[in-house]
Amino acid sequence: MTYDLLIIGGGPAGVAAGVYAARKQLKTVLVAEEIGGQSMVSEGIENWIGIPLIPGAALSKSFKAHLDAVKGEFVEVVEGERIEKLAKNGTIFTATTKSGKTFESRAVLIASGAARKKLEIPGADTFEHKGVTYCASCDGPLFSGQDLAVVGGGNAGFETALQLLAYCGKVTLIHRREDFKADAVTVEKARQHPNMHILTKTEPVRVEGEKFVTGLTVRNIDTSEETTLPVTGVFVEIGVMPNTEFARGLVEVNAVGHIVTNPRDQKTNVAGIWAAGDATDELYHQNNIAAGDAVKALEDIYLWLKTQ
Repeated sequence: MTYDLLIIGGGPAGVAAGVYAARKQLKTVLVAEEIGGQSMVSEGIENWIGIPLIPGAALSKSFKAHLDAVKGEFVEVVEGERIEKLAKNGTIFTATTKSGKTFESRAVLIASGAARKKLEIPGADTFEHKGVTYCASCDGPLFSGQDLAVVGGGNAGFETALQLLAYCGKVTLIHRREDFKADAVTVEKARQHPNMHILTKTEPVRVEGEKFVTGLTVRNIDTSEETTLPVTGVFVEIGVMPNTEFARGLVEVNAVGHIVTNPRDQKTNVAGIWAAGDATDELYHQNNIAAGDAVKALEDIYLWLKTQ
């Protein structure tokens, strides 16, 4: 079967696209490992317009509910599958999943999001799931009352620190630069907590441990002095990388791997392929922006399909 549209991804961009595809009655398949995107692991989201505060898991449920309410006979949702290859054969696109399933479509919207960067220092791989973690919502409660380190100076790093401070001991945030990328209000909120400690111009160099993490060695960038922090957990929030490997070689990407798009309509350099959300070179990566860009793309996709 050849669909009108293939949507790759189940975050805010993918779901918004699915809702609009249903409204426009495009025969669509949405393929995603899971519905929700990166925000699923957030303890509380405070910038989703219309809802002052919502846990990531609840937002994911609302995404599913919205899709179920409108998809009807037009949008097929395939969960638990990851696209590994996207190819163009004449005027038809073929996507192949890790399990070997294939989907054909006339148009494609890539909304595959991004994945967290791994900490690449000695011991990080060895002690992953043994004290090194990339999800405070998932693993934080396991470290109740313990002293912890957070690596990263963006909003995600400070939000993780604030979450951990609610039930853990001392939290030390490590940041390579003197200034922070995080919102000023978030930084100030963290600074006011008595158990919060911030190390700037400092970088992690080695995770210490035996069976589990027993410390994190850090280096002062100015003096090169090394210090070992006696922590039992290292929470990593150092950014994300776009999930675009399956499309590289087909569409244009930048040096990082973000898909290059026209911000007017979200078109890529390949006719019939659009992209939205964290997988793109959009200047700002936020839930609301991802959803808006996907809606913009769907409006253009609909007009394009009707003229083919």
